[in-house]
Amino acid sequence: MKISPSRGLRTLAVAAVAGGCLLSGSSAFAQAAYPAKPITIVVPYPAGGSNDTFARQVAKELGDELKQPVIIDNRPGASGNTGTGQVAKAAPDGYTLVAVSSSMTTNAAVQSKLPFDPVKGLAPVAMFAKGPFIVAVNNDFPAKTPAELIAAIKAKPGQYNYASSGSGSVNQFGTELLKAKVGDLQIAHIPYKGMGPAVTDLIGNQTQLLISSGPSLLPMVRAGKLRAVGITSLKPSPIAPDLTPISTAVPGYEFELWWGLLAPVGTPPDVVARLNGAVNKIIAKPEITANFLREGAIATPLTPAQFGTVIAEDVGRWKKLARQQNITAD
Repeated sequence: MKISPSRGLRTLAVAAVAGGCLLSGSSAFAQAAYPAKPITIVVPYPAGGSNDTFARQVAKELGDELKQPVIIDNRPGASGNTGTGQVAKAAPDGYTLVAVSSSMTTNAAVQSKLPFDPVKGLAPVAMFAKGPFIVAVNNDFPAKTPAELIAAIKAKPGQYNYASSGSGSVNQFGTELLKAKVGDLQIAHIPYKGMGPAVTDLIGNQTQLLISSGPSLLPMVRAGKLRAVGITSLKPSPIAPDLTPISTAVPGYEFELWWGLLAPVGTPPDVVARLNGAVNKIIAKPEITANFLREGAIATPLTPAQFGTVIAEDVGRWKKLARQQNITAD
């Protein structure tokens, strides 16, 4: 059978249009299909810590929300830098994410050779929560309030020590920020290899002050083994509503830890937006809010852009403080 040239051209044109529609439809379908397979959230710390706790609570709900399994993969090492660096190099497809805390930004302030750029090397997805620290002293220390704490240290300059979980740790940053705000607070730093021995020596009066998270200190305070003299939020916090903010004695002093979810740079904006919406929906649930509060944190929904601003500002702030107070890494 012969086909006329004009009919052949019309046939090709129809086929081309149909093919274009098919390709367009396939593209739309591919975008709408996310997630089409399980998602992995890397926790760059061992199981049991705050990063792991919050990530697991969100992951379970996120799996239900997105109708795909969400797997937690603990990859500890180098103060969280190992696992975070691996995610920074992962495919930017929304299937590999990392749960981090603001210790990522304090690490950036004291470590010049991170395996990733904390501001430009990862895409902010969603913040889980943030929470203030507790300021605790041993029971022999002569202070029960923020004002008494500052007065007691000033009365005996250089005679007291403060503990931290290590050089360059968030505990050190929180205490050095207090020293910087006061201006003439002379108290020496004693770094420990972890929070456990730091708390033990605080109880034993080997050190006199420790600024750390609620879960690290409040059980010992409630057991009568330590005394809490304040909290590092600007205003009273639901984490410990009976504690007075240190800012009442040191105007402007505020130190809070945050936790959140990041993705490799280049992850499609629509994927980031879907993840952000899902996480914000999850952390607004009363049971999740209550669980976070028990862990010393307040659910904090932010847009990816807002979260990115927090990260960038923290990196700049802590680099400046590290130079000013001579904070270095182990």
